[in-house]
Order: sequence, then C-alpha cells, then structure tokens
Amino acid sequence: MLNDQRVLVMGGSSGIGEAVALRAANQGAEVTIASRSSERLEAALTRLPAGICARELDLCSDESVAAFFTAYSPWHHVILAGSSTQVGSVRSLPLEQARDGMQNKFWGAYHLGRHVRIERGGSLTFVSGVYAQRPNVNAVLQGAINAAIEGLMRGLALEFAPCGVRVNAVSPSTTATPLWDRLGAEGRKQKFAEMAQRLPVGKVATPDDIAQAIIFLATNAFATGSTLLVDGGDALV
Repeated sequence: MLNDQRVLVMGGSSGIGEAVALRAANQGAEVTIASRSSERLEAALTRLPAGICARELDLCSDESVAAFFTAYSPWHHVILAGSSTQVGSVRSLPLEQARDGMQNKFWGAYHLGRHVRIERGGSLTFVSGVYAQRPNVNAVLQGAINAAIEGLMRGLALEFAPCGVRVNAVSPSTTATPLWDRLGAEGRKQKFAEMAQRLPVGKVATPDDIAQAIIFLATNAFATGSTLLVDGGDALV
C-alpha cells in the first residue's frame, strides 16, 4: 500500500520511529528519517535497509521546521513518533524540566502542524500515550502532554480535511525502546517484568507492535481524527 510513496518519519532514529521506517520501507515506500541527532541518524541507517535517507531537524525550532518543509516536495505520509518527556508529580518535577517536556513533545507537534506539506490523500500521524486516558501520579505532565497532542490531532483533522489530508494518533503503553536503557540492564528488566505482570496481554509492546498500528492509520483512507489505543489493556487496569 506504500509502494513508491514518500514517507517522512520524525524521530525515526530509534525505537518506534525506526520500526515505522522499517515497515514502510519493506512495503515499498521511499523513506526519510529525521531527528535532532546526526549521530543517532547515522547509527540508524546502519540498521535499516539501504535506500533510506536521513535528515537532521530540530522540531523545537519553528523556523527550522518551516525551512525544512519549504525545501522538499509534499510528502504522502508524515509520522511524528514522539519524544521523551520528564516524569514526576506536578509538585516534584522542576518547572524548567516540565517546560522542556512541553516544548519537546507538544510544541514540536504544533510546529509540524503549522508547516507540514502533505499530498492530497495523504496522512499525518502522531504518537501520544496511554496516560492521556489513565492518569498516573508520577507522570502527570506526560498525561497532560499526550492529551494535548490528541486534542491538536483532532483539530488538525478538521483543519486539513479540505486539503484531503487525514490526521490521527496512536496511543501506546510502555514499549521496549532504547528510552528505558536509562534504567540500566537490571532496572529495565524489572520495569518490563512488572508491566508484563500487570497488563492483560501479559507482555510489554515491541516497537513493531506500535509501528503496525501507525501504518494501519496512515494507509486507512477512512480514518481521521482517531486515537488508536494500542496499550495491551493498560487503560483498563
């Protein structure tokens, strides 16, 4: 379904974004991955199929985002795979870190919405997160940002509708990405074991589990304004 279509994956240098890039390339797409880190992009290219391009881009800069999309022809599908945000309760999380989290994830998505150029019949897909549906005392900011991303998505679905562009979001739970390497090997193993025990599906998501849902929304011509919850039942428990 993606044969010969141009797909841009923001945050495509690792985790969910890298899995999306791999799936899209395997379905015949012309894939470009983008990230702030040139080093991470170069490392990702060694793991991904030949032919994928990489471009450095900081979504936090509105000017850089505008210049990027001016320089390229409109894309068929654009995916923003999300970014890390700080965890903690409202009263414990330093205000500067909280503002950085909002800048990185929400304002990056907003800048993308301002300047993205997509072909008629194409799509824009965001990644939010289950805390938008199930608040967590240690991730209050994450829940607020994810809810804001989903609200932005629904508004953009209406704004982009006259252009024939669909806008959706995928909402995952804990996913086995390099993000969790910060816990160390044992901490990561313990985190995943605890989540697997709690979730109804009995396991933690792989990046490809979420990538599969993203590709589904990107290629389903009747999906717009939708949040697809792919959380292993996390919102239920």
